[in-house]
Amino acid sequence: MNDFAREWDADLREFAEELLRYDTTRGDEAPAQRFVRERLDELGFETYEWTADADRLAAHDSFPDDPDEIPVDGRPSVAGLLELGDPDAGRTLVLNGHVDVVPVARESWSSDPFEPTWRERGDDERLTARGAADMKCGLAACVFAAKHLEATASDSLDGRVVVESVVGEESGGVGAAAAALSNPYPFERDAAIIAEPTDLRPVTAAEGSLMKRLRLEGRSAHAATRWRGEDVLPRFEEIRRAFRDLETERGESVTHPLYETFPVPWPVVVGRVEAGDWASSVPADLTAEFRIGVAPGETVAEVEETFDQRLAEIVADDDWLADHPPEFERFSIQFEPSEIDADEPVVGAVQRAMEQNGLPESDTDPRGATYGADARHYIDAGIPTVMFGPGTIEQAHFPDETIPWGDVLTASEVLADAAEAFLG
Repeated sequence: MNDFAREWDADLREFAEELLRYDTTRGDEAPAQRFVRERLDELGFETYEWTADADRLAAHDSFPDDPDEIPVDGRPSVAGLLELGDPDAGRTLVLNGHVDVVPVARESWSSDPFEPTWRERGDDERLTARGAADMKCGLAACVFAAKHLEATASDSLDGRVVVESVVGEESGGVGAAAAALSNPYPFERDAAIIAEPTDLRPVTAAEGSLMKRLRLEGRSAHAATRWRGEDVLPRFEEIRRAFRDLETERGESVTHPLYETFPVPWPVVVGRVEAGDWASSVPADLTAEFRIGVAPGETVAEVEETFDQRLAEIVADDDWLADHPPEFERFSIQFEPSEIDADEPVVGAVQRAMEQNGLPESDTDPRGATYGADARHYIDAGIPTVMFGPGTIEQAHFPDETIPWGDVLTASEVLADAAEAFLG
């Protein structure tokens, strides 16, 4: 057992377990945030709290234009500050995690998703709960990494470490966007590390996503005389195939060195389809919702234009669609992609800390992620941000979401050493 585990394992377990017991699905984060702030106070952090302004978010490209569609009331983000040496003489590093989780299909779980369950697998202890990987254990690792640094730092180390627990990451980054648009602290921030589940590897690029809703209009008819109707399903299938072909084309033409290992670098997924209203009638209407990947270096608007153009080509070749043009509009949240240079000091600090803690040298190479994250908000605000944390994205949003506890301890120590390297 290393020094960090001997000193902090019990406190880290207790914090993670308690945090995992809170159901923090969208809009229900406040009780958990009260717990986080109280615990930060007890641990000696100076605490901060902020709530997003819906009007300001509505002016942001990522969010709906209507402030009423952005729930912010009763959703505080909180942070804890530790100062080292002469804080004004050093840098400020943010360690960030989000407290919100995605909804749970309880019938798919083998245990209560909001009651942490410990399991043994060989010599490995694993913790199962909603949010274990994405990303309450990462948030807990940030808290105790900061405390470990405070306890072990030399007197000559100057600077600040801020631990953030933000809300609404799963719905566009409500808390992080607010912190990026309006600094909640009386000091500037020099860099950030977000403890998303990255398999203990540094992620410097995150994919964006375009959310579009397709509506098709056909003509109903009795199933016994279906030839009198205009079935929307074949037309939807034609559009879906065209978009899948475009996904393949983009995978070959839009290249990025950090995404060469992904079989589908810029995925297109139809996450929801609803059509028709009666089994014995030709379906006359269809609604489908698409999630379309956006590569680092692209913009959501550029990719949207590409897919709009492909749909226009299909419409032009179909007399019915030409006379009854489909709607294809944005909905929900848009995620712009993000990327920082691998030479940023915060990336080097993480890499050196990984080596210091015995992680394989090959794992220190920067990676790309096919998901979006709060990193984009801080990068847009001029704050270089890298992602590094315990667990794997393959467990995120998954039934029986699980994380190896050894990875949480390793991530905590790496984060502490990375903070020391960055501040030093």
